Amino acid sequence: MPQTVYVLNGPNLNLLGTREPGIYGAQTLDDVRQLCEVACTRHGLTLAFHQSNHEGQLVDWIHEAGRLHASGGLAGVVLNAAAYTHTSVALLDAIKGTGVPLVELHISNVHAREPFRHHSYIATAARAVMCGFGVAGYGLAIDAIAQW
Repeated sequence: MPQTVYVLNGPNLNLLGTREPGIYGAQTLDDVRQLCEVACTRHGLTLAFHQSNHEGQLVDWIHEAGRLHASGGLAGVVLNAAAYTHTSVALLDAIKGTGVPLVELHISNVHAREPFRHHSYIATAARAVMCGFGVAGYGLAIDAIAQW
């Protein structure tokens, strides 16, 4: 049975393609999904791709990934928590509580932006942190997870 990669996207990422294209690019969330499907197929992995503007829904998906991890069916999680990166202790606790191997991902280089974006609660529990590669970072994160 192939392992699964969870790709979780937080608030406002449903607006990709129209939201601040100078920062986030012109590609849509559907384009990101397709990119992730290609990367997973290349490595023989399955994809669970989700987006929510609600913190609790993201926590629930991390718990779901954690159950899969406990049974050996999870390759890893790519999490673009968006604004929740800088505010959510709940996401941090879910990641730590489930022990899922996780890549924190950002489309833009958050360190070249406003100072409040420089702090991440999630980074302390992530196996890796990626930022600034645009949506191509999703494929790179899946490539990394396939090597774990």
